[in-house]
Amino acid sequence: MKIAIGADHGGFELKELVVALLREEGHEVLDKGCFSSDSVDYPEYAEKVCSSILDGEAERGILICGTGIGMSLAANRHHGIRAALCHEIFTAEMSRRHNDSNILCMGGRVIGSALAFEMVKTWLATPFDGGRHSRRISMFDKGFE
Repeated sequence: MKIAIGADHGGFELKELVVALLREEGHEVLDKGCFSSDSVDYPEYAEKVCSSILDGEAERGILICGTGIGMSLAANRHHGIRAALCHEIFTAEMSRRHNDSNILCMGGRVIGSALAFEMVKTWLATPFDGGRHSRRISMFDKGFE
């Protein structure tokens, strides 16, 4: 699978570890930065990963900041992006099964690498259940007034 990944300085270290894991697992990784622990603005990296998905360059994305909250907020502003902030394996799985998430958001200062690795593996392996969940997902596209 082709996966775009991005992080700010708070998620840089975990991003580097996840990139290595993804490559070991045979995925093609599009590393959108950042490339050091120097302070940066997370919305810029969320934009790069979201654009990769919306343009068809990548199938899914992973975003990491200190808590995962900022990346989740920034990513979900994009029509067609369903970014899920997860802190454990169950929500990572359910974000795929029920919500067809196309971006996994994690907090580099919240979870350790071992848990992050299991979350990523689960998230990538879990299919969307469809059915009644498809109807709910389609409501995102309609908007609400």
